[in-house]
Amino acid sequence: MKQIIPEKSSEKVAKFLKKNSLHKRDFAEMIGVTLSYVYNLIDETVPFSTRGTTIERIATVMDINPEEFAEYRIPQEPILVDESVEILRDYIKENNLSVVNFLKSFPRKKRIDIVDVLRGALPVPTDYKELKLIGKTLNMPQDEIYTMWENRMKQVLESSGMNVYSNSGLINSMFECARKYLSEQKN
Repeated sequence: MKQIIPEKSSEKVAKFLKKNSLHKRDFAEMIGVTLSYVYNLIDETVPFSTRGTTIERIATVMDINPEEFAEYRIPQEPILVDESVEILRDYIKENNLSVVNFLKSFPRKKRIDIVDVLRGALPVPTDYKELKLIGKTLNMPQDEIYTMWENRMKQVLESSGMNVYSNSGLINSMFECARKYLSEQKN
C-alpha cells in the first residue's frame, strides 16, 4: 500500500504560479509581501507563512480554501462574508475568469485591496466609481452595481450610529437623489 504524501505549501504555490504564468512580482503585490519573500518561499529558504492574513490572501488569489495549507489555523472568530462579496465571486465565475485574471484587470496598487475584499477582510468600496469599475470588469448590470453600493452605504450609516428605519424618509430621499444623479450621468 502506497502512502500519499501531502504536497508542500511552497510547491503548491510554485505550481500555481507556473500553471497561470503569473510572475512572482505580480503575485507578491497581490498578497502584500515582498518579491524576495516569494522567491524565498518557493525556494523553501524561509518557512511557509503561518500568518493567517498572508495564507488567506494566497488562498484567495489561488481560488482555494486556506485550509488546504497545512500551516493555516482556522480563526477562533468566524469570518462573515458579505453578500456582495458572494455576488462578485459569482460574477467572476459567470465570466469564466480566474481570480488572477480578474485581479490583473486592476491597477497594481489596487489588487491587494480587491484580494482583501474577496477574502472578506475589507467591505466592498463605498466609492461608487471604484465599485462601478469592479462591476464593469465583471459585466454587471448597472442597477445591480447601484444596489450593491446602496446596501453598502446603508451599512456605513448604521455602523456610524444612524437608525436607518427611523430615518427612512431621509435615507430614501438621499438615495433617490443619487439614482437621479446617476441616470443623468448616463445621458
